[in-house]
Amino acid sequence: MDPSIWYVLIVVLAVVAGAAFFYVQQQKTRQLRARFGPEYDRSLQETGDRRRAEAELAKREERVARLDIQPLYPQDRERFSNAWRSVQAQFVDDPGRSIAEADRLVTELMRVRGYPIADFEQRAADVSVDHPHVVENYRAAYAIARRSSRGEATTEDLRQAMVHYRALFEDLLEAEPIPEKELHDDRASYRAA
Repeated sequence: MDPSIWYVLIVVLAVVAGAAFFYVQQQKTRQLRARFGPEYDRSLQETGDRRRAEAELAKREERVARLDIQPLYPQDRERFSNAWRSVQAQFVDDPGRSIAEADRLVTELMRVRGYPIADFEQRAADVSVDHPHVVENYRAAYAIARRSSRGEATTEDLRQAMVHYRALFEDLLEAEPIPEKELHDDRASYRAA
């Protein structure tokens, strides 16, 4: 075979491989954008580099995939719902304390669902995988709660924090309850838990 034909074949194969690589990268970007929504843009803005942002988001997905995130049992859902109503009712009399309690309640709900709760930034990153459209609410509420603990938040700030916490709380609470048929067969031990 003529060497020029080999060169043409090599160039054609390189172009095809490059196009395939570009297509795969575009698909990866589209999938991450669709999955993470505004969190994709936030990560891109923070890193300033699409590849680094996408690598960070992919690492989050891998980390959360290794976690044992669980749906809520009906009694847990009810318990958390009641506690949230109490926190909201408390807001009128003591907004600062109510926000601190909302933060504690959201953290507890995350723990019960199976999210690690040691560090806020890690919690936010982990939650962003399954709840990307409300994680920014969590960040905003948390920032206001920190300002409130230093006496630097207005009542309007605290009201806004409550709205933000509620968005995340409801998203975490509504995630796929355990179907009745999958509950423990031993109802006595289930109710005692």
